[in-house]
Amino acid sequence: YYAPGVCSLSPHIVAREAGLPLTLVRVDNKNKKTESGEDYRAINPKGYVPLLELDNGVRLTEGPAIVQYLADQAPAAKLAPANGTLERYQLQEWLNFITSEVHKQFSPLFDPTMPTEAKEKFLTKLATRFDWVSEQLQGRDYLMGSFSVADAYLFAVLGWTKFTGPDLARWPVLQAYVARIAARPHVQEALKAEGLLK
Repeated sequence: YYAPGVCSLSPHIVAREAGLPLTLVRVDNKNKKTESGEDYRAINPKGYVPLLELDNGVRLTEGPAIVQYLADQAPAAKLAPANGTLERYQLQEWLNFITSEVHKQFSPLFDPTMPTEAKEKFLTKLATRFDWVSEQLQGRDYLMGSFSVADAYLFAVLGWTKFTGPDLARWPVLQAYVARIAARPHVQEALKAEGLLK
């Protein structure tokens, strides 16, 4: 279950990178209905995407959990280090940072009732997070050295700067990072499937 261009883009990219088949079900985030008219809240009481429904009916929510599950279904794709390794905990560190320090800073920026002064505070916080991520990406193409589920998530979230700011031109390293990920064939496929790319 996804909505175009939101954080559900991350597991969508991961599934394609892993070569895993999935059936996309579009959700209208405003009216909480699926494309067939079902009440999405009856499917996910949290009311937001992503949600991964497995063939056995089990449902997983929360993007960082879903992307790790997907990566573990296709270990040969090397989208996540093996469970129990220090590298896996470093991946989880990145996913938690993206969730709490980047993703959540954007939420108020999409709220039309949020006062401009408050939005400026969130933009300032985002800028400090972008400064730090830029430092971590100096001399490397991806957060973990090679493309991982954390890159899919950060890519999805950085895409929101087009609608809310800040301008990524201030961070050439991040600008190049976004372009590099956007050029990946499976990322292109996901963007096209969601109607985000012609």
